[in-house]
Amino acid sequence: MIDARQLTKEYGEKTAVDGLEFVVRPGTVTGFLGPNGAGKSTTMRMVVGLDAPTSGSVTVNGHRYARHQAPLQEVGALLEAKSIHPGRSAYNHLRALALTHGIPGRRVDEVIDLAGLGSVAKKRAGAFSLGMGQRLGIAAALLGDPQTVMLDEPVNGLDPEGVLWIRNLLKGLADDGRTVFVSSHLMSEMALVADHLIVVGRGRLLADTTVADLIREAGGDTVKVATQDPARLRDVLAGPGVDVTGRIGSEELQVTGLTAREIGLKAAEHSIALFELSARTVSLEEAFMDLTRDAVEYHGSTTGIDTLGRPA
Repeated sequence: MIDARQLTKEYGEKTAVDGLEFVVRPGTVTGFLGPNGAGKSTTMRMVVGLDAPTSGSVTVNGHRYARHQAPLQEVGALLEAKSIHPGRSAYNHLRALALTHGIPGRRVDEVIDLAGLGSVAKKRAGAFSLGMGQRLGIAAALLGDPQTVMLDEPVNGLDPEGVLWIRNLLKGLADDGRTVFVSSHLMSEMALVADHLIVVGRGRLLADTTVADLIREAGGDTVKVATQDPARLRDVLAGPGVDVTGRIGSEELQVTGLTAREIGLKAAEHSIALFELSARTVSLEEAFMDLTRDAVEYHGSTTGIDTLGRPA
């Protein structure tokens, strides 16, 4: 379990992390989301003691990372995949980590196989592609068979097979009862793999929730209905948990809290003709963009640029 309490990090006048409080629990995949510059990487660095908090605290399984006698067996982290001597082979890199942390040599072979590195294990890591470097970084994170796994953008550079491997790996680790904390900018992947979400913006906590709840709060499943008698249909659909909106004078209504099937049946029951009935599900990406709209620090602009990126 990772437990952050009023976690704050300042760099001069810049506050990168501002009073964050959250708990990452075992048995679930917790996604760590936020725009660029939101403080995600700084937070993860503080978890493993690479940065010291200006104030507040963060512990792993009840202790600061530096207080653990065998930290690699408590927390496995991937923060920078290329943090390895380029002249060393993948095998020798993992072997050196194992020797310095009291980890049996057979575990090196296990994680090499787990990460799909068997064919390149004896090759120099400096020649690895970004995707193979990611696999090596994940193998190193899993070397100590830790109860807590923390990965920063683990799918960077991976091909579709690698992305599927990561997805299944994260789910399997959580199913084993481990704490899994993973950051990513790929909302489609987070929607598939994460059980819980911690969303930050400008160093502050924006949401500590489930994927389903975040989507529901952003509009959830909305059904668009068009009818000649919207006022009467609104009365028919009214009920607990049902929200019906529409512009005055418009034949269109937006309905949440009922499925398209339920709306169609209620309309037919009251002999109300429908011109259109279509369901739209809010994606995690849309919910995330809506939540973080005011917390984006770096904005791009297309003003004066054509579709090829040249000055117009």
